[in-house]
Amino acid sequence: MNCNCNITVNAGGQPYITNTQVTVGTETVNIALGWRRIQPIGYLTIRMENQIPTDATTTLPITLTLNGTTRPLTLPNGTEVTVADILGVNVLLVFNDKFNNLLTLMSRTID
Repeated sequence: MNCNCNITVNAGGQPYITNTQVTVGTETVNIALGWRRIQPIGYLTIRMENQIPTDATTTLPITLTLNGTTRPLTLPNGTEVTVADILGVNVLLVFNDKFNNLLTLMSRTID
C-alpha cells in the first residue's frame, strides 16, 4: 500500500505553563503554577520565570501546585525530586497523571 498521507503528530505543540511563584518552606519547596486547563494525563512544559533561590537547602523535596492541588514531583523511579535536582533549571518537562496522583520529572534544561 502506497500512502502519501500527511500525518501530523502534536500539531498544537507542547503546552507550557509559566510558574507564578516559588515558596521555600521548612519541609518543601513549592512551585506554584496557577490555574490552567490541562488534560488529566499528558506532558506539560514548565517555564521557570521564578527561580528557586540559590541559598535554598538542596535536600528539600519539590512540590508543584496546579489548580489548587499540591503534589510531590518525582523522578521516573519514584524518588522525590529535590532542590539539588533542579537548581538553576529554566525549563521542566513533566508527565502529569491526575488519576494516579503522579507528577514525574522527565527532563530539565539548565540555562
